[in-house]
Amino acid sequence: MRIGIISDIHSNLEAFTAILEYARGENIDEYVCLGDIVGYGANPNECIDLMRNLTDKVVAGNHDFGVAKMTNISYFNEAAQTAIMWTRKRIDNDKVEYIKTLPLVCEYQSLFFVHSSPSQPDSWNYILTMNDALKEFELFDNKICFIGHSHQPTVFTINSENEIGCSISDFLTVDNKKRYIINAGSIGQPRDGNPKSAFLVYDTEKRSITFLRIAYDIEKAQKKIRDAGLPAFLAERLGVGR
Repeated sequence: MRIGIISDIHSNLEAFTAILEYARGENIDEYVCLGDIVGYGANPNECIDLMRNLTDKVVAGNHDFGVAKMTNISYFNEAAQTAIMWTRKRIDNDKVEYIKTLPLVCEYQSLFFVHSSPSQPDSWNYILTMNDALKEFELFDNKICFIGHSHQPTVFTINSENEIGCSISDFLTVDNKKRYIINAGSIGQPRDGNPKSAFLVYDTEKRSITFLRIAYDIEKAQKKIRDAGLPAFLAERLGVGR
C-alpha cells in the first residue's frame, strides 16, 4: 500500500490542487491528513471540500480547532489570529461542523498520526529538537509517528539504546532497529526555506518513505491573500518558504 501523507494545507487551494494533481502519478492508495486544513490562506471552504472528498483519515490541527472555537488562539501571532477571525466569518457552517468531528490522533496500518505531539496533542507543542523527540518517543508504541505543525520536513529516530538521531532526507528505508517521528512538512506554507509544497509517500511493502516537493502557482495564492484583505505578511512568506 502507498499512503500519501499531507499536512498544513492552510487554505492554500493552489498548493493543494497542485499536490493532488502530481500525486495522481504516484499510485496513492490512501491519504492521511495531519491537520491544519484552514488558516492563513484565502480558500478555506474549497480546501475542506477537497479534503472531505479525498479521505476520512484526518486529524485536527490547532488552526482547524481555532476556527471552530475549540482551542484558545490567544497565543497565536497577530497575523495568525487575524486569519482565524477572517476565516470564521467566511467558512460555511457545515465546514465548521466537519472540523468539530476531527479527532486529535489517528492510528492506521500500525502507524500513529497526530498534528503536534503524541504526549499532549491538544496543547499544540512542537517537536523541533532531539530532546523534544526523546520525550515524545516514550508516549507512543508504534514504529512510526507522523506529525505536522512545524511546517519543516524532518526525521527523528531512536534505537534500542535510546540514541537519538535527526536528519533531513528526500528518501529513507525504514530500519527495523529504529523507531521514527517524521514531520511531513507543509503543503500550504513551507517554512524550511523552500517555497515548494511538501508531502510524503509511505510505501508499506517496500517500507520506504519519499519526501516530495511540488511547485505551484504561488503568485495566484499570494494575490488571493492580498485581495481578501488578509495580512500581507502571509502572502510574502509563501514566496520565500519562511
